[in-house]
Amino acid sequence: MNAMDVSWRHEKILHRLRGGERVSVGSLADLVGTSEMTVRRDLDVLEREGLLRRVRGAAVSMLTGEETPYAARARQRLEAKRRIGGAVAALLDDGETVVLDGGSTTVEVARRLGERRLTVLPLSLHSADELRGAEQVRLVLPGGDIRPGELAFVGPLTEHAFRVMRFDTMVLGSCGLSARNGVSAHDLAEGAVKKAAVEASARVIAAIDSSKFGRTAFGRVCAVGELDVLVTDADAPEDEVRRIREAGVEVRLV
Repeated sequence: MNAMDVSWRHEKILHRLRGGERVSVGSLADLVGTSEMTVRRDLDVLEREGLLRRVRGAAVSMLTGEETPYAARARQRLEAKRRIGGAVAALLDDGETVVLDGGSTTVEVARRLGERRLTVLPLSLHSADELRGAEQVRLVLPGGDIRPGELAFVGPLTEHAFRVMRFDTMVLGSCGLSARNGVSAHDLAEGAVKKAAVEASARVIAAIDSSKFGRTAFGRVCAVGELDVLVTDADAPEDEVRRIREAGVEVRLV
């Protein structure tokens, strides 16, 4: 099995456990079409990451609340996120100063910037780690507190970075996007950092997969009209795409 097969199995297992009920190892093996031994190894990995709890011959999800943990999101809709990451990277010109938001989709952007000549301020350690060995990338870290799991920079020190610096482009991720309610975030502190980064950037490119459409999280980041470009996948709902385009946003479906 290659890495893609493993990620697909993990996503299917976590989705099956979403209901909160106990699911047997045998049922999960049938679901993903592998042996029970392979499923047990998958469950061991997911348990170490805090995404489920093993019980005798079965598993129970540990995902609670509204925000899905980063470790789970990183396994969801991988192909779509990779396409989005490539398309966003292609929109950046060498020499630009770029803010790279936190999140599993923007990490896919970071993975495509290693050979580029850019100044990048990442808003999470996940993206910083992807870029730390890139010889042509000038990597600037904002400081601040780190959110556990998300590894996102938050707090007044992070926000201060956007009072003393200006950027050509902000690559924005999101927990929720709707034409009516705009871009939103579950965590208020993270939402405040996103908002400050948007205001400090000449151009805003949103990198948001279609599963976030129609959702509205607790913290408002910006209206859709403040976006310049939205890059999403072809499964995005047509009515939302139409309304976002009507707000003056260039929408690219990949």
